[in-house]
Amino acid sequence: MDFDFTDDQESLRDAVRRWVDKGFPFERRHALAKAGGATRAVWGELSELGLVGLVVPEAHGGMAFGAIEAMVVQEELGRGIVNAPYAAAALMAPALLAGAPAAVQAEWLPAMASGEALVVPALHERASRHRWQRVAVRAAAAGGGHRLAGIKCLVPAGDEADAFVVSARLAGADDDAAGIGVFLVKRADVRVVGYPTQDGARAADVHLVDTPATLLQAEGAEALARAVDIGSAAVCAEAVGLMDRLVAITVDYMNTRKQFGATLASFQALRHRIADVKMHLELGRSMSYYASLKLGETAAQRQRAVAQARVQLGQSMRHVGQQCIQLHGGIACTDEYIASHCFKRLTMLELTLGDTLHHLGEVSARMQDTAGVFA
Repeated sequence: MDFDFTDDQESLRDAVRRWVDKGFPFERRHALAKAGGATRAVWGELSELGLVGLVVPEAHGGMAFGAIEAMVVQEELGRGIVNAPYAAAALMAPALLAGAPAAVQAEWLPAMASGEALVVPALHERASRHRWQRVAVRAAAAGGGHRLAGIKCLVPAGDEADAFVVSARLAGADDDAAGIGVFLVKRADVRVVGYPTQDGARAADVHLVDTPATLLQAEGAEALARAVDIGSAAVCAEAVGLMDRLVAITVDYMNTRKQFGATLASFQALRHRIADVKMHLELGRSMSYYASLKLGETAAQRQRAVAQARVQLGQSMRHVGQQCIQLHGGIACTDEYIASHCFKRLTMLELTLGDTLHHLGEVSARMQDTAGVFA
């Protein structure tokens, strides 16, 4: 199999990397995090590069690229520790709007592709425990439309968004996969409580109280499952770029920091540890590729592949992050040093759209007699 990237994909990678190197150095990221994590200005710069419309159809002003191009962009944004809600707003939200009525797509997708509108998914609830199928927010028909009631939490960049794509229950019990609709809600119609997150970004709780909403899909389970898998594959790609950056920083530190008159890189025990770190990074990279390549397969194949990738990436993120912090010593625990920001972001990514144990359960639930090895 040929795993080489095309010339266009390499050009895309170079463009994003140049912007990260010039427009988003660590000093800027640190300043944004200290100021509370607001990144709408960063989103504007990404829109100028055309990145926010990466997967939006050309008919609506986007670039109509696919999963591999999205993976390439996410890797480079991860390498730059760019704390804008790219996966949520540029990848997941357009996927959820793909099944919306034509008039709704025509109203929102061009604005999303140009960066004028920031639309993010609001799927998580306090009791859901990473299960997108558990939806307690209720939708009721009213006056030719719908009204929503409930609370969504941990909405990425929720207090900076212009609208939300919300999952709400039209019928059934809270844990039923059936009966879940997908709705679009404008920011002006809800109460939003924002807060900074541990990794220097922002999130918010969205309070829906008899809130008017536009129905996108009445039976939204399939669309929600696919959007969550797209987001999980993006998490994998971002983690690979971030681990790449952290390993490079650690190797450079080991080559310059001296102990007992010799550089850290000269000690064999430490060389063995960094070799193990590199192995975990490459395992994570290969599984990230696997997840992105499987996004176009059937739902069963896609879900199993993404869950398998998230298990490996969760293990890799934890190992790489912890080992690199230990190889640095005390300096890596300071807020002024880049390694601490890498570690905090890796910790948040491991919990995003399901932690490692959650995805291990997903893998287990989808195992066959052959465990998929001879399928």
